[in-house]
Amino acid sequence: MSENQNLLAEQRRALILDEVRRRGGVRVNELTRKLGVSDMTVRRDLDALARQGVLEKVHGGAVPVVEASSHEPGFEAKSGLELSAKEDIARAAARLVTPGTAIALSGGTTTYALAQHLLEVPDLTVVTNSVRVADVFHAAQRATGQRQGAATVVLTGGVRTPSDSLVGPVADRAIAALHFDLLFLGVHGISAEAGLSTPNLAEAETNRRLVQSARRVVVVADHTKWGTVGLSSFAALEQVDTLVTDAGLPAEARAEVSERLRRLVVAGETDEPDEPDDEEEGTAGTDA
Repeated sequence: MSENQNLLAEQRRALILDEVRRRGGVRVNELTRKLGVSDMTVRRDLDALARQGVLEKVHGGAVPVVEASSHEPGFEAKSGLELSAKEDIARAAARLVTPGTAIALSGGTTTYALAQHLLEVPDLTVVTNSVRVADVFHAAQRATGQRQGAATVVLTGGVRTPSDSLVGPVADRAIAALHFDLLFLGVHGISAEAGLSTPNLAEAETNRRLVQSARRVVVVADHTKWGTVGLSSFAALEQVDTLVTDAGLPAEARAEVSERLRRLVVAGETDEPDEPDDEEEGTAGTDA
């Protein structure tokens, strides 16, 4: 094999790897058409990339290697990421909330954005383990006074994490004694295999308690969270009622979510829900 052929092979494999990571998986027949090479050439390329540990071969194609993350970025580090997507998600998620209900918001930058959209929803009881979320409501009350219909906020207590969530036994006991209609849950990662996950073990247990105390669970997560797996899983996809995400979620992921969740809302792409989520609506519904 000549030096030029080696270079072409490296370029081809780089293109294959980029396609796998961007789309979350590819099929051999798709790659043969896209690259204009034989089935055997593509399979050799996949074998080489699999030996490097950068992708995993599956029947008929390949998927990215999923690594369990144990790194937990701080709130400030995450707050500047996917700002437009988070704003779209927060706006769509807020329209699922009925005045006068008890809701819970977990920690995270997307739930923080959501909290700001809930300030005008009257008579809410808000349970949260997020210092940042609680501050949104408290700051609004300081600015406008204790106006009629202002939210009642219950902050769980607990040990503070780098993402400004309160976790641990104190938070867990407080949440276990409560019941709420709707939980809005921010996540570090979401995948078909691992479900919902976080790099923080204590936060995983607290999130598990939040899920158990909620009548319905809404995950608010931008498309970059799909395929990410944290150190500890705390809920399966089937425990989630609704995923509110953005238009960047790949088609393959949308199909997976629509099969396993009751509802998928793609913010900023389709008509957002005009009414709060109805528990009686049919299964596997989607707004995508």
